[in-house]
Amino acid sequence: MQRLLTSVALTVALAAGVHAQQWPTWRGPASSGVSADRGLPTEWSDTSGIAWKASVRGLGISSPIVWNDAVIVTSQVGTGEVRQGPRLVQGGSADEAGERALAPVGAGADKVSFLVTAVDRATGRPAWEFELPAEGALPSVHEKHNLASPSPVTDGERIYAWFGTGQIAAIDMSGRLVWKKHLGAEYGAFEINWGHGSSPAVHDGVLLLLCYHERASYLLALDARTGAVRWKMDASPGVTSYSTPLVVETAGRREVIVNSSEGVSAHDLATGQRLWHIAENNRFPVPAPLHHDGVIYASRGYRSSPFMAIRPGGKGDVSTSHVVWRSPSGGPYISSLVYYDGLIYLMGDVGVLTVIDAANGERIFQERLGGVYTASPVAADGKVYFVSEDGETIVVSAGRTPTVLARNTLTARQLASPAVAGGRLFIRSDDAVYAIGK
Repeated sequence: MQRLLTSVALTVALAAGVHAQQWPTWRGPASSGVSADRGLPTEWSDTSGIAWKASVRGLGISSPIVWNDAVIVTSQVGTGEVRQGPRLVQGGSADEAGERALAPVGAGADKVSFLVTAVDRATGRPAWEFELPAEGALPSVHEKHNLASPSPVTDGERIYAWFGTGQIAAIDMSGRLVWKKHLGAEYGAFEINWGHGSSPAVHDGVLLLLCYHERASYLLALDARTGAVRWKMDASPGVTSYSTPLVVETAGRREVIVNSSEGVSAHDLATGQRLWHIAENNRFPVPAPLHHDGVIYASRGYRSSPFMAIRPGGKGDVSTSHVVWRSPSGGPYISSLVYYDGLIYLMGDVGVLTVIDAANGERIFQERLGGVYTASPVAADGKVYFVSEDGETIVVSAGRTPTVLARNTLTARQLASPAVAGGRLFIRSDDAVYAIGK
């Protein structure tokens, strides 16, 4: 019996270690922004606490992913059509607050292509680069990002990189093309106000692509191995979303959770059929939902967003039957929530930290910390990390009365959500990746 218990304990420990080594999507192993890692860094700067800094060709704000010995990001070379748009900072100088447009790429860089870049996780040295030339008309985007905003995702066999033209490429772990598709050419132009932002999601051999755009609005499931269409589920004309879908397993079925301009809905992973919905109009649904212990936590997005807790497994309109609690305002415009040890942490657009009791939705802490936030927070090792656009990362202790442990500044523009793996924090700026830690 003692040998059996020791064997079980070792197996669990090894599984946890492997889990902590990977960060396969922009929201981590469980799409929650939480890592089981320990010994993570608290303090760093341009001159200390950095294991390595790797330059990336092109520009982008997609988040890094980590798998085995590689850190992988996407970027864009060349400039398409950029439009000035609204900023998160209201009633003051956005530039002075640290909110700025994506830097121009320089003269003569009008030929656009998309890159998937891998660097060695231990050293930051270049590993490989895959290039995909842009095809067709280029959709216009908000000046703060470009057509390489969707973050890549991996299932450990292939990397799936999606771009704002509708082009998607599946490449192997050595950077070689497996298959590619151009959804913009097949189903209609990727036209959505301020540019496409949804990232791909992969689950059990199915690649999910949320294409809720102004002209053509649909949820698409592809065979991750071949790119063949499993199903395509059209939405009502004009339904839009910048969010990323989430797969939840509950009561013997798998639900695809979608945050869109018409509300929150769930679809059958096998068929795409809509299972349940909560009707609630929203102009700019950006944050991605998360799932923990049988409850979905969803922030709707836009200014002073509603946020809520929902039980999955419903049928039809579940607004009165499956909503555990709902807060009518106070959520972030862009960044997603993070659940950690019974509490929900959310950082407002201009730096107001709020802590919510996940059981009942009650606000238990609120304090202005400053900064401008597009990136979603991550939590691990008893700490929560908030990455501000101006290069500052605020580290707070987790708990009902969090305290600021450190304010760490890099000379960089940071809109991407960080990755956590192997005792390090990986932060992506417009043109570089930083490995923070030992």
